[in-house]
Amino acid sequence: MQHLRVLLVEDSELDALLLVRYLQTHGCQPQHLRVASQQEMERAFANEQWDLVLCDYQMPDFGVLPALAVMKRRGLDLPFIVVSGAIGEELAVELMKAGAHDFIAKGSLSRLIPVIERELREAKARSERRVALEKLTYLAAIVDSAEEAITGQNMDGIITTWNTGAARLYGYTAEEAIGKPAMFIVPEAYQQEASDLCRKLQRAEGVEPVDTVRQRKNGSTVSVCVTMSAIRDSQARILGASCIAYDISERKRVEAERLDLIAHLNQTLSKVKTLSGLLPICASCKKIRDDHGYWQKLETFVREHSQAEFSHSICPDCMKLLYPEFASQITAGGGEERHE
Repeated sequence: MQHLRVLLVEDSELDALLLVRYLQTHGCQPQHLRVASQQEMERAFANEQWDLVLCDYQMPDFGVLPALAVMKRRGLDLPFIVVSGAIGEELAVELMKAGAHDFIAKGSLSRLIPVIERELREAKARSERRVALEKLTYLAAIVDSAEEAITGQNMDGIITTWNTGAARLYGYTAEEAIGKPAMFIVPEAYQQEASDLCRKLQRAEGVEPVDTVRQRKNGSTVSVCVTMSAIRDSQARILGASCIAYDISERKRVEAERLDLIAHLNQTLSKVKTLSGLLPICASCKKIRDDHGYWQKLETFVREHSQAEFSHSICPDCMKLLYPEFASQITAGGGEERHE
């Protein structure tokens, strides 16, 4: 409290100096300014920040209620202490209802330092609560607007929070879901898995994201990736769990198509090997030159480079050339040559 910025709403310069001297004799070196009108008070708030307002009750052109109105319009929450020569109990109560934090008699300032210290602590606590509430409100807005389904549950497994992402994914509104067991969206076949995850969290064990299945309001199921985390208080005690889930149906569909394609390719490759590229072949004997420059019979080359096997026969032309005595019999038996 040594360096305190004090705004004195006081028409008497002498009374203001007495208050400052009293603060100085009690270990405070206040930065102070005396104002005696609404305009001066408005200007003081516009130009500087203050920790405390000490306001006289009896002033000819200004007073407690107008001063409180200035602070209210500006949205300021500063300790406001009325300091006056004499005031009735009933009026003091009215001033407190109007927004003043305490009343001190000018003739008895012994309470001034303790009251200032108390009101500064309470003003700091109010400021911290406002900041915490604003932070919670901001975080709540982020959670509620997230695409992912974000839910919370207590230690008994009862749903306590349900964002709009969860409403979109599962089809239940927050009013329909909050208060129900978290298992109500878990298909029976996956409830043991979900129970195991919850028990791990209760034992403070780490839980990895898991691909699983949840059930929608319309009875259909949806593939989701679920991440669960423990909710702890300031003493690190587990109060419940948060669950973030997002739809992976499209990813599962693509994965299934990819696996089907791989299986189909493996099945095809297991049945046949194909020859490709330019094959040098002799125009006369039809031998093929391999990669090492050696000439091989056609069937030898094909057998070594594929899984094809050969069965030998004689075409009609070769039959006429080599075995003319049998050619007429084979032709009469129905064997015909196809010309391309």
